[in-house]
Amino acid sequence: MLRIAVPNKGSLAEAASTMLKEAGYRQRRDARELVLSDPENDTEFFFLRPRDIATYVANGQLDVGITGRDLLLDSGAKATERLALGFGRSTFRYAAPPGMFASPDDLAGVRVATSYSGLVRSDLATRGISAEVVHLDGAVETAIQLGVADAIADVVATGTSLRQAGLITVGAALLESEAILIHANDREPDAATDQLVRRLTGVVIARRYVMMEYDCPKDVLDTACAVTPGLESPTVTPLRDDDWLSVRAMVERPRTNVVMDELWALGARGILVTEIHACRL
Repeated sequence: MLRIAVPNKGSLAEAASTMLKEAGYRQRRDARELVLSDPENDTEFFFLRPRDIATYVANGQLDVGITGRDLLLDSGAKATERLALGFGRSTFRYAAPPGMFASPDDLAGVRVATSYSGLVRSDLATRGISAEVVHLDGAVETAIQLGVADAIADVVATGTSLRQAGLITVGAALLESEAILIHANDREPDAATDQLVRRLTGVVIARRYVMMEYDCPKDVLDTACAVTPGLESPTVTPLRDDDWLSVRAMVERPRTNVVMDELWALGARGILVTEIHACRL
């Protein structure tokens, strides 16, 4: 039986549950459930604090887990990223009041407050900077105002919390994070994990692409196929009218309307877009 660690609460938990459900796995109906069995898929889910998941997986108590890339790296656990899941995206950055520091290299000798001490210490060591890392378990935006730090390092999604605290980011992002599937460094390949990865990959791709189908004049087929190359090659089917062909291809979701406009300008007609609910590629 494959044992999977899943976040127990918060936005990461909700998104992970939705993805697993789309991948065909049973998910809990009661948020108080800590363990859920899915006998049809020979799988068992354990709902844990996101920060603890890497430790359980690395130590072999659980086979695989879903957590944030930032949490995995901060933990220092001996676990490996197997698949990026495409949700929970954020950046990890230094921040301070305007005019205090021009770059992270200016942080030498100051106090940096963070909930991700492992990440920050590793980054400072890589830069050859000696600074005091102040560990806080909660929100760190007020640490400077309250006098316990000169700068902070934190996860930044929209930047709203930083602006409200009168802070700006310092330098480039230390890390681009998102939800990931992890397994222990020494885990041997196995069929159950491979099946989970295939299913989740299918969901990731289905969310990223749509299926576009259109009728295309023969004389512009090559140009149209250049607009919609698909993942490998578009599917081209003859129509009753010998001067026209039907074309099907996967198109990146954000470019849907741009591609439709380009095809229309080429003379394509009957352009249809449909959702992809699942796939194996």
